[in-house]
Amino acid sequence: MEDCIIIGGGPAGLTAALYLARFLRRVTVFDAGAGRARMIPKTHNLGPFPDGISGKELLDRMRAHAELYGARIENATVEAVQKQGDLFRVTADRRTETARFVIFASGVVNHRPPLSASDHDRGVAQGLIRYCPVCDAYEIRDKRVAVLGNGAHGLAEARFVRDYSPTVTLIPPEGIPARARDGIGALDAPMKGLALTDSQVVVTLEDGQTHHFDTLYVALGTSAHSELAGSLGVGLGDAGCIIGDAKLKTSIDGVYAIGDITDGLDQIAHAMGQAAVAATAIHNALPGTPRE
Repeated sequence: MEDCIIIGGGPAGLTAALYLARFLRRVTVFDAGAGRARMIPKTHNLGPFPDGISGKELLDRMRAHAELYGARIENATVEAVQKQGDLFRVTADRRTETARFVIFASGVVNHRPPLSASDHDRGVAQGLIRYCPVCDAYEIRDKRVAVLGNGAHGLAEARFVRDYSPTVTLIPPEGIPARARDGIGALDAPMKGLALTDSQVVVTLEDGQTHHFDTLYVALGTSAHSELAGSLGVGLGDAGCIIGDAKLKTSIDGVYAIGDITDGLDQIAHAMGQAAVAATAIHNALPGTPRE
């Protein structure tokens, strides 16, 4: 039996695994391999990597670090979580394991623009498609930027990016032309199509016009991977994110949530801090003697 099973192998889950392993606790991470962090071409706001580090390299390093201290990390998708008394039964790839505590670090999925999967992934790798201005708006200084998003969220993201570039254009996805405001441009016809060249994003309008941008920020929102938590009765917020207290404990005893699955700043550094808090709280709550 495990002291803790962690669902999700992103920065939050791997940090929690590292802490628990160094607390001499038995910990297993189930990683479906679909996290957003792995697609980051290079992050520059996470120390100590002044030259930046790719999401893949970061995760590979974090995984090796946790395994060095005894964490078990499995490439598997969790299918069910059940509470039985004071314990939890977690089924992943048709194999069931038991744990005293569960941490949900399952993250969220981005709502993508209308591009094929291959074009989308190429665009992200080249910096043509971006999702996080807090992460990388510094890299688009003075470039021609489009923001694909509707409502308050799209406008807020465009305003944020406007601090870095004088040329920002808001593109609503629902076919209604946006209104120029606050130094943010707007297209005068609905968007018809989206394409990528080797170095630009090309937006085609229904009236035949084309517009070229150096990068496109996608502000279409996310969906939380919280279905399993919800099936346990864990409290969820309006956007499906898991609600936790100051120590990231949810409404169900023994269940914690960390990282982007919680309602907060979607940043690697923030997720890692949450992981440290939750892992320490679990260690302090666990009975008995840690593994030898």
